[in-house]
Amino acid sequence: MDQQERIVQKAHEMFMRYGIRSISMDEIASQLGISKKTIYHFFTDKDALVDAVINIELNESMNDCYDYREKSENPVHEIFIAIDMALEMLKVMNPTLLFDLQKYHPAAFKKISDHKNKFLYKMVRENLEKGMEEGYYRPEINTDIMARYRIAAIFLSFNPELLPPGKHSAADVIKETSMNFLHGLVTAKGLKLIQKYTQQREKQLYHNESR
Repeated sequence: MDQQERIVQKAHEMFMRYGIRSISMDEIASQLGISKKTIYHFFTDKDALVDAVINIELNESMNDCYDYREKSENPVHEIFIAIDMALEMLKVMNPTLLFDLQKYHPAAFKKISDHKNKFLYKMVRENLEKGMEEGYYRPEINTDIMARYRIAAIFLSFNPELLPPGKHSAADVIKETSMNFLHGLVTAKGLKLIQKYTQQREKQLYHNESR
């Protein structure tokens, strides 16, 4: 790994854990055991470094989405896997991250907005269409509206104005909104899958807690 990659990787790790605003270029340099001048050799300012970090995050998001689609047994299962992956991400992501981006790094935030409104929208809409074709989702669903609703609900957990810090955890919001979303979509055939995967998850949680 070259020096530039090391800088981006460390910045990514620190931004995810502590948020962006609270981490300075000095702190990143200190963690790497290099001078701040070395960072500025590769990145003109913090905006440039944040942009590089966001590029990594968006690439990982796309790869993860394709990966869980490939692993899923059906559209309902795909959403269950997506929920689990989101919950894993939240374990290492500071909830202030998106707020920091929106307020202090608008160009990087726009990249996330574009990713959300284009790539994630496409993935959700394709899931809805496939679920309808296979009889798991109701045939009268307006896929455009529900795909946009789903994306908005996912990012609801990161909005401090709607969900004040400490009121509800981001994980609880993701789980609650996702399961309500699924229950609103499914047919009787799809409901059986929700019950199946919910039971599997509960068994796995019990197994993990019993260790």
